[in-house]
Amino acid sequence: MVSRIKDIDERAFIAQLASVFGRGKDELKVPAGDDDCAVLEFGGEYLVVTTDMLHQRTDFPDTMTPWQIGWMAAAVNFSDIAAMGGQPLGLLAAVGYPQNMSLEDSREIARGMRDCAEFCETSVIGGDVDSHEELTITGTALGRVSKEELLTRKGAKPGDLVCVTGTLGAAGAALKAYLKNMDIDSDFMKPLLEPVPRIAEGRMLAKSGAVTSAMDTSDGLALSLYDLASVNEVGFVLRKELLPVDRRVFEIASSKQEALELALYSGGDFELLVTIPRKSFKALQTESYLTVVGETVDIDADINLIGKDKTNFAITRKGYLHIGASEQI
Repeated sequence: MVSRIKDIDERAFIAQLASVFGRGKDELKVPAGDDDCAVLEFGGEYLVVTTDMLHQRTDFPDTMTPWQIGWMAAAVNFSDIAAMGGQPLGLLAAVGYPQNMSLEDSREIARGMRDCAEFCETSVIGGDVDSHEELTITGTALGRVSKEELLTRKGAKPGDLVCVTGTLGAAGAALKAYLKNMDIDSDFMKPLLEPVPRIAEGRMLAKSGAVTSAMDTSDGLALSLYDLASVNEVGFVLRKELLPVDRRVFEIASSKQEALELALYSGGDFELLVTIPRKSFKALQTESYLTVVGETVDIDADINLIGKDKTNFAITRKGYLHIGASEQI
């Protein structure tokens, strides 16, 4: 019997808490724990809301500048808004500051949050401050989306194409290089330290009306696929040669197998993973921000990767988890 938090992984822990909260009031479109954001009926539209907590020791490598810390704290929240197809309305930030932090560093953190919010065409609208043993930042982002454009995790069907924005593994490669003290430049580290929320891409996908399911890949592509598979009771088949593996991965990886694992299992990319009916994708083929990586299949087929030689590999359920170490990399 599982009796302690350390004995359970993050997804299962969230499911337990969500069962306590229940389905909420009628205006709650998506119950707690079911998607990247809470979704509320609001003035004929949907209000999408998300929150994320980051800590100095586990989330901010010591190579991060205070500005990058602020940017990251905002970006993780706006990425969830992007996954719902939302237009950001603002960011609230509750920050626990170590008492020995310089005032200039605290201002730089604030500037980083402000700059990320401005990049997402919104602003920091308030929050709270307190003292804490380690720097801790809890951000809460709000967004709006029309009822016709809302993107959710539920809706993928067999036959749908599986697509991702951007490239895979860049943040994981940067983290590997950092942990191994490799000699790399600041540009190499940017995907890890300054992730870009895909707000513009999320809005374009929402407006297209073609997306059947969506979520962000901040915990890794594989874990995200398992999340979508569970919600939709489907499987996925990915094509190895179609994966848009970032160039940084090949510069760092010691083998092709390690490069593949970084692309599949490392977190921090903040890309969007979406499913789109094959017939609907034709209208999006001119959009360079999307790459088809596979297709949705029946649940009995599980989640697999097929190589050029037709060799079939099982994609395992692992990625970045904040709670529980059994599946974390």
